[in-house]
Amino acid sequence: MSAPHGIRLSTVNIGAPDPLALARFYAALLGWRVDEESADPTWAVVRPPGGGVSISCQYEDPFVAPVWPAGPGQQQMQLHLEVQVDDLDGAAEHALACGATLAEFQPQDDVRVCLDPVGHPFCLWIES
Repeated sequence: MSAPHGIRLSTVNIGAPDPLALARFYAALLGWRVDEESADPTWAVVRPPGGGVSISCQYEDPFVAPVWPAGPGQQQMQLHLEVQVDDLDGAAEHALACGATLAEFQPQDDVRVCLDPVGHPFCLWIES
């Protein structure tokens, strides 16, 4: 089934205090490329090889990092990325080498919740 009027998801946008730095993190994590030609101090796009949905990083001032897991009155994440992997431990090591941190709270054995360099949670998960 196709969406009416040619509607399709093109980009997921993530707020950041330094868009280019965050874009470079996601490029390293995913093996994608930063569209350096369109990058500026307020905007950077990470594109997958072969096309598809991109990740954009947009300057936010002031930027307030989400808290994982959030409690009452804390900045909640508005969304998070789900990244499927074949090797959970290897992918977690790679994410950490790229600049992520492992979240203290881990909700299940087949998922590793990581935080990107500015605090956005993302999940590495393996199909059980």
